[in-house]
Amino acid sequence: MGFKDIINDVKETVSKAVFTPSTLISGRGGLHMCQIILCLVTFFLGAFKGESTHTYWNYAMFTWSFCPIMTIIITLIEMFLLDIPLNLFCMDWPDFTTGMAMSSTLMTLTVAITYANFYACSKCFYAWLVSLFAFLCGVVYAMEVVKDKILDGKKGSYLAALPGFWKVMEAFVTCIIFISLTGYHDKPVLILCIIAYIIPFPIIPLIIATNILKKLKKCLPFNLDRFVFIFLVISVVLYAFAAIVWPIFMFRNNPRPSDCPGSYCIWAIQFMVAFMTYVNLILFIVDLVFTLLGICGFKRT
Repeated sequence: MGFKDIINDVKETVSKAVFTPSTLISGRGGLHMCQIILCLVTFFLGAFKGESTHTYWNYAMFTWSFCPIMTIIITLIEMFLLDIPLNLFCMDWPDFTTGMAMSSTLMTLTVAITYANFYACSKCFYAWLVSLFAFLCGVVYAMEVVKDKILDGKKGSYLAALPGFWKVMEAFVTCIIFISLTGYHDKPVLILCIIAYIIPFPIIPLIIATNILKKLKKCLPFNLDRFVFIFLVISVVLYAFAAIVWPIFMFRNNPRPSDCPGSYCIWAIQFMVAFMTYVNLILFIVDLVFTLLGICGFKRT
């Protein structure tokens, strides 16, 4: 099939793009409807409770709005058959949708745990109700991942495979660090740690987007894998610096207070930053090793 034939097929597909309600009653469509409804219910329950001064609450609200919005966009694109030209010219559509389901699973389950940790208590029935719905959001997104990866046997090309999802986890852990930052204002040296966290963060989405958009990747005037390798080397150095400096200047002569509860206190949140710094350092190091092996000709499994 020649290029002109592909163009004609795409034009014919787009011209016949109509609303296909059968998409909504399929197994995949049913999961999408459950995801949208549960996330919106959880969002409104959380908004009614209201903890607007807390960064963890703000991130939870962002998650319960971002995930269903992406699901609605994916559903609309598939209902109007627009995924066909996207798959031909722009991206691996099945890889993108499965990758988004994996990312949403990671976000919603983590938010469910953190929300229960910070707001639920033995007498907090409403907080437990929100936590239950938050957990159900994660379950339905996980069900889509199981359906795609195990039942349907979809093989991810980037976002739903190890290279892309590893980048998603790096960005996600960085977000957890950002919403946990506190207690550094009176310690100028810790500002350097904040800079170390900030520098790699905006580059990760660009790498993900470039790998998803196949045509864009081919138009780059440089080798993307080598650029990613350089980026990962810099990220490892920056996070190694933060992994040394943050604990020393934050916890030196600052032991855990005796009145710090198991679920929440400023010291515990500062410790969360240190812990997530080490998590991301490990993620970047492993990513660097696999990228180097790929450049040297070793195939990923």
